[in-house]
Amino acid sequence: MVEHSLRLRPFRRNDAKSIVTWINEPEAFYKWTAGIMGEFPLTVEKLQEVTSGRDDNDRYFPFTAFDEDGPVGFFTARIRPGDDDHILRLGYVIVSPEKRGLGYGKKMLELALTFAFEVYGAKKVSLGVFENNEAAYHCYKSVGFKENGLTEEYNIFGHCWIDIELEIQCAGYRLATNPKGI
Repeated sequence: MVEHSLRLRPFRRNDAKSIVTWINEPEAFYKWTAGIMGEFPLTVEKLQEVTSGRDDNDRYFPFTAFDEDGPVGFFTARIRPGDDDHILRLGYVIVSPEKRGLGYGKKMLELALTFAFEVYGAKKVSLGVFENNEAAYHCYKSVGFKENGLTEEYNIFGHCWIDIELEIQCAGYRLATNPKGI
């Protein structure tokens, strides 16, 4: 696996031009968005609209992961209505198709968790992944996410897709990434 010079920055409106090209088929779109972003195909304008919630908002953080080639990943971190301010929810996690399988997703998640726990001060981070998205599921597990026993059903293409809820606690993440606790 190649060492990545991956970094995070706040999402910029112009990033949408790259990100929308990463999803070229309906099934991948719904695995990524659960239909929350509307219908396939995703447009630049729709992604910009969805991410516009960050303006003057201290509960919603869209991020772009980038390397020397430009944008290579995207995700949001947010506090869901009614949730404790110390629980962040990751969503819309995606990596450019050219970078998948090369460790970029894992590195981006590590950076996301560093933001969540060390910068934001979260105590727990959660996310959902469809059971038919095995690559994403294994990526989340590789950084320490664990199933919390909750699932949700979505009707997509006339079929029942099961969303598996995963979470990671701050203390567990520190132990997983630094076993000596240093």
